[in-house]
Amino acid sequence: MSLPNKQHHAFGPGRTVAVVGAGISGVCTAAHLMKQGLSVTLFERSSIAGGVWHYDERVPEDPPYPNNTPSQGDYAVSQRGELAYATPPPEHDADSSGPREIRGSRNAADLEVQFSPPGPCYAGLKNNVPTYLMTSVLGAWPEGTKYFVSQRYFEEYIQTLAKNHGVDAATLFHTRVDEVRKTPDGTKWEIRSVTLEKRDTGGRVTEAISRFDLLVVASGHYNMPRIPDIEGLKEWKASCPSRVIHSKQYRSPERYRGQNVLIIGAGVSAHNICHELDGVAAQTYQSVRGGDFDLPASLLPEKAVRVPEVAKFVIRCDTDGDGRLGDDRGETPDHIVLTDGQILRDIHHAVLATGYMTSYPFLPQLHSDDTPITAAGEDLLVTSDGTMAHNLHRDIFYINDPTLAFVGVPYYAATFSLFDFQAQAVARVFAGKARLPTRMEMRNEYEKRVEEKGLGRGFHSVHAPGLEIAYVQELVDWLNTHGAETGEQPVLPHSEAWKRGYEDLKAKMTVLFKSSKERGKQAASTV
Repeated sequence: MSLPNKQHHAFGPGRTVAVVGAGISGVCTAAHLMKQGLSVTLFERSSIAGGVWHYDERVPEDPPYPNNTPSQGDYAVSQRGELAYATPPPEHDADSSGPREIRGSRNAADLEVQFSPPGPCYAGLKNNVPTYLMTSVLGAWPEGTKYFVSQRYFEEYIQTLAKNHGVDAATLFHTRVDEVRKTPDGTKWEIRSVTLEKRDTGGRVTEAISRFDLLVVASGHYNMPRIPDIEGLKEWKASCPSRVIHSKQYRSPERYRGQNVLIIGAGVSAHNICHELDGVAAQTYQSVRGGDFDLPASLLPEKAVRVPEVAKFVIRCDTDGDGRLGDDRGETPDHIVLTDGQILRDIHHAVLATGYMTSYPFLPQLHSDDTPITAAGEDLLVTSDGTMAHNLHRDIFYINDPTLAFVGVPYYAATFSLFDFQAQAVARVFAGKARLPTRMEMRNEYEKRVEEKGLGRGFHSVHAPGLEIAYVQELVDWLNTHGAETGEQPVLPHSEAWKRGYEDLKAKMTVLFKSSKERGKQAASTV
């Protein structure tokens, strides 16, 4: 039995659903949707499930310097119908207009990196939230799994879920979503996807059009690198291209052996890279702006030096004729000026752990790179700052058209667990077994939340004590209210053991941050 829903007739049994992304968000979403009897196709641009936990030793190409245009994404979006039909429509796509070849054969390895830029996972990546909090109801961790493990275990966990719940069989690997729009009658989502076909002699990319009743975006946070517009940074990058990278391109500490390295940023990636460089690099500096979510300086290794924000990069005048110093000669561009007037010299490498922008390049109609964050209105999803996703009910359903949903938007969470609850909510709503509020009610709730939390990245944060547990409990209560009407098994909330573990972790982090602030967390170090 499904609930009557006069507002959204697309919800209910037998509907077709497209899911974008095969990380933990997409895998959980696809699995729960299939459990509800919906027909699911998952689009994954890489060759395997795992998302940000999949390690690929290859690195993505350089983003622009600066990089502050969210709608561009981390790949070049193809144009619709560039060439004539190439092959018959694939069997999975009965509603397809057939693929079109959009690029000719070329080196398969280079094409694959451009087609599906590798993610930010590096060889030494580990979780910073214990595994017992990073779980899905779809499957437990293997018995004996330690609390903190390498990325390999997380990758295997996601891939096991995908295999055991039939998600792999429903996934189109090497298939990237380049454009999503509503059909002219507004009843379906039309997806233009491109598929990489690898061959011994090279590869080619073909295009296909398919239509679905419902759409879930689960493409994650860590695709579009944010490259700040710092004076002189662009020139430093041009002079020594391999010596200035974004943390998405970082893979191991070995290339920095005996070198002086500047890490810009105070988040998890910056913190982890500083630890990886400890005992390898000659000297590591960490430059911070003093944000609300900066990790404490006390967490850095003893030899890492925290310094203030960078004011400008200064370039040398004696470059080669092409403007480059020569990466292989070990030369340094010149010096770096900090906001307090300090000067850093002999910096061989700069790693920009400056985060990512919210970006859904396949939904350009919901982006505006010229609109400030305060003027999103009721239609836009992403504005010029790229710090948040606007106009989502409970960080999940696009208010103007809830046949579009997002899983994985919140920050600073026990991601696997939280995203699994979001996936269950999407599955029940799309199956017609949970009813959304009216559009006006969703809009009012969203506006109230904006007033309470403000706009920007913090809008999606569940970092504050008790917030994540409360968010999940609200989802569960809502789902179970409607589930009782349809005879559904209740959605189980966080267990008491999970809550105790989570609160214990939060308490430890609170003490750590407080202690660090009392010691003058942001005080500049003498260089």
